Amino acid sequence: MFETPDPHHDEPQDGQTRHFGRSILAKFRNNFLAGLVVIAPVGLTVWLIWTVTGWIDGFVLPLVPNKFQPEQYIGIDIRGLGVIFFLLFTLLVGWTAKGMVGRSFIHWGERVVDRMPVIRSVYNGLKQISETVFAQSETSFDRACLVEYPRKGIWAMAFISTRAKGEVNRKIPRDEKMISVFLPTTPNPTSGFLLFVPESDVIELDMTVEEAAKLVISAGLVAPEDKVIPAPGPLQEVARQKIGA
Repeated sequence: MFETPDPHHDEPQDGQTRHFGRSILAKFRNNFLAGLVVIAPVGLTVWLIWTVTGWIDGFVLPLVPNKFQPEQYIGIDIRGLGVIFFLLFTLLVGWTAKGMVGRSFIHWGERVVDRMPVIRSVYNGLKQISETVFAQSETSFDRACLVEYPRKGIWAMAFISTRAKGEVNRKIPRDEKMISVFLPTTPNPTSGFLLFVPESDVIELDMTVEEAAKLVISAGLVAPEDKVIPAPGPLQEVARQKIGA
């Protein structure tokens, strides 16, 4: 007459509740990770710029006379003011170095430095690095490539420097041209190895040096888009043949 309640009667509903709860948590987790992917690079970039700006201000502003600092007149510390003074000073030095007086002064200073054994080596090394990094000339890295390193069958990203010259090119026992390439390390591309590789063993890449550097720094996680060159159609092929003829 009286029905005994089934203890398992509410199990499907409980299972649906647990499934719904897990789906909500999964959505929260995915949304949080998606937001973190957006916020992390922006936040790190802002933090890096803010930190570098403060470091430059702390180094430059103490060297600036008080009468040229707006803080003395408005009572507010303007962040980035040292960066502006640094840029103006650098432009002034560059403009002066191009003139006759500036070049003469630089040559005189270099002759003085050449007489100092330890300082001479440090200065010459830093000067060569600065000229390589900042000079817009053929001595800077302008092409990315692949070379087999450290053994056959394993490929590494490198940057083409110049053709091997002088004694190095003369004493390497190879008939073909040799190329000097810089093989960077991950995640610090400023350190690496200088390799002299036969030209036939170097595979040049279409990606830019900046894209290759991102690939090295990220350990292969940030790869540039593959720029596939489409095959020429029939009309393009006919036009090419006519031009060639």
